[in-house]
This record gives sequence, structure tokens and C-alpha cells, in this order.
Amino acid sequence: MRATIEEPSGSSLSVEPDTRQVVARRAKIVILGAGFGGLAAARGLRHADVELTVIDRRNYHLFQPLLYQVATAVLSPAQIAMPIRRILSRQSNVTVLMERVEGIDKESRTVQTTNRRITYDYLVVATGARHAYFGKDEWAETAPGLKTIADATEIRARILSAFERAEAVEDEAERQRFLTFVVVGGGATGVELAGAITELARRVIVRDFRRIDPSSARVVLVEAGNVVLPTMPPKLSEEARRHLETLGVEVFLGEAVTRCDAEGVALAGGRQIRSSCVLWAAGVMASRAAKWLGVPADRAGRVHVDRNLNPPDHNEIFVIGDTASVIGKDGRLVPGVAPAAKQMGEHAARAILSRLDGRTTGPFDYRDYGNLATIGRKAAVADLRRIRLSGFSAWLLWNITHLWFLIGFRNRAVVFVDWALAYVCCDHAARLITDRHER
Repeated sequence: MRATIEEPSGSSLSVEPDTRQVVARRAKIVILGAGFGGLAAARGLRHADVELTVIDRRNYHLFQPLLYQVATAVLSPAQIAMPIRRILSRQSNVTVLMERVEGIDKESRTVQTTNRRITYDYLVVATGARHAYFGKDEWAETAPGLKTIADATEIRARILSAFERAEAVEDEAERQRFLTFVVVGGGATGVELAGAITELARRVIVRDFRRIDPSSARVVLVEAGNVVLPTMPPKLSEEARRHLETLGVEVFLGEAVTRCDAEGVALAGGRQIRSSCVLWAAGVMASRAAKWLGVPADRAGRVHVDRNLNPPDHNEIFVIGDTASVIGKDGRLVPGVAPAAKQMGEHAARAILSRLDGRTTGPFDYRDYGNLATIGRKAAVADLRRIRLSGFSAWLLWNITHLWFLIGFRNRAVVFVDWALAYVCCDHAARLITDRHER
């Protein structure tokens, strides 16, 4: 049987019913940010019949847990980063754009970037966090934070330049200022930085200078709270503090910074510390996602989302990682760490796939596998919930875990070799002062 379709001109077109095709539009999914959460979401959708667009203002994914090792000359940037396009090159349903997001229109379901408007059916916001100076943004010039490769190479240059200037200066007071390093913030990043700077001075470059003794460098860790590593159990926090002091780090607890400039810092208790190198590890602020979405946020700028990772009244939008403020089933805020971001990204991908199939998913359930923090050579602490470790065993576990989660076999192999050589030879190969610091 044939069907006849009349065209506007009056002519007719015969169509066989079994040759008719109905082409359904593929769902458009946009992911903002290619950090741990964004990549996990993209990979979770790798087999889906969708149009997937990943947008990031940089062309690489960064393994942030090892960023402090770039800042202290242990590793080079390329060893902890990989081009996003390379990571997703085998995923045929994805388009990668290096763009800067300027806004989101929830009503029209579009994302505005610097160069274009991109429509979406589902949106995953994984734009991470930046440094927070608690209303003292002018301190950023004096005390850089550590979130990007540019931050890490800047800090590396400042640390190494301080030793170079100490070698060249004649005034003893100035020499002491150049040889004093202040790290503000006693979380994992601050503890790792303080320990790594101490090891750099006392083990790695101790024989490289003639007019100064690098091992005499003073490293000060300042924490406004009463403990370092506050997310760790009290016993492990105390172990970490003892390890730091054994290394030679001066730990000042309960001391908030009240002044920070080119001469150093002043603390709430009245203490003045002269230093040419102040590093910031005291706080983070979420990206501008809450403003883009026009939704409520917490004090750190994180978007308030429900247990499905959706902001109010918009279940087509998922906010994940450091950008999200979500309460777990235990009633506590899900921490802003890489494992949590990855789990959120995987949940968002599953939820999108379920909704495309007309199904529902359960709420996001964060699985906390524990915390790790390294302090220095053969020293770390590990809270695995049922098992708590410190010292060499925790340090070994920290190394194995970070190698395992590092993206790319080549990066794992190169980092392993560099770590082995650094351990045996007490040498850091990446001691370069580059970029704007070149003369």
C-alpha cells in the first residue's frame, strides 16, 4: 500500500511506509570544567548517544594533589597535567572547547562563553574553586596561592629566588628575611608546602651555595585554628605537628594573620615575621557559578544543591565538586576533595542517563575512603577510618595512592622515576626560575 502526500504546488509524492524515518534529536549535554568532577562526568557518558561539549578555560587537566611538588621543584608541570583533548580523544561523542564561561541563562538553557552561545538539555557545572583571602584580596600579590600551574611556577620562582638573593645580599638582616619562608594555612596544602620547602633547604640545595647555609632557612607555618590538618582525627593532627617540628618547621597555632606585605606578616598575637616569601594556603572560594545561575550559595560561594546535586527547581542542572555545597547522608558537608568530585561527576552522568531513559536515580551518596597528607621524607598521616597510620607506612601509602590516580601511564612512570631518584639522590631536577622572573 502506498501513501500519497500532497505538496503545496499541487504535485504529489508517493512514499513507502517502511522507508519513513523519524530522526530524534540527540540530547545536548554541556560540562563546564575538566577537573576531576568534569572528567568523571564526561567519561560516565562515553557510551551515550548524546552531543557532549566540555568547556574549560585551559587546555589541560591538572592533578592538583601534586601541584605543591611543582612549586617546590620536585616535579615539572607536564608530569602532573595532560591535554584534555588527549584524555577524551577516543570518546567520539565529545567536543572540547577552550573557552571562558561568562554566564548561564537557565530559562533559555544556554551557556554564554567569550565567543558563542551554547544550548544544552543538561548542564554539569564543575568549575572548581579559587583562593580566598577573607576580604583581603590585596594580599594576593604578596602571598600567592596554589591552584594552577601558573601559581606553582610563580611560587617555585619565589622560593628559589629567595635563596639566590640571600646569596647575593650583604646585609645580614636582609639575608635573614630572604631565608625566612611563611606558609599561611595549616590544611593539607600548607603542611605539604612547609615540609617540602624545609626538605629543599636542608637536603637538596644545602651544598649549592657558598655564602649562605640553606639549611639555616626558617620555615614558619601559621594556622588560625588550634590544630594542623583539622579534618584529621586529633591524634593524627598532633602526629603531623610533631613531624613538622622534627623537620625544623616552626608551627604557630591559633595565630591569625593581620598584615601581609612585602616585608612579611603580622600575627594577631603581636608577633612580626619578616619574610620575602609568604605563601597562601588558608582558604578557597568557589567559582562564580552561583552568580551565573542566580541561586543561593554558602559563605565560600558554593552552590546549595540537594542530594541529587541539583540547585533549586532545576533538575536539568548538576553542580559538582568544589562548586557544590551538599550535605551527605551523615549530615556533614561533603568535603572539597578530588575523590568527592569524581564521585559527584559519576553520579551526575548516571542521573542524566537515567533521565534520558525515563528512569530515576537515588540521591548522591558520598563514600569516604579516608584522608592522606604527606609531611616530608618518609613522613605522612593517613586516616582510613578503620585504620590510622603515620610515619613511613602512611608515606608509602600516600605515594602509591597518588601514583595510581595520576592520569596517564607515561606520567605515572616518569613521576615514579623522579620520586625514586629524588629519594636516593636527594636532588630535585626542576629547580628552574622561569617566566617573568628571567633576567
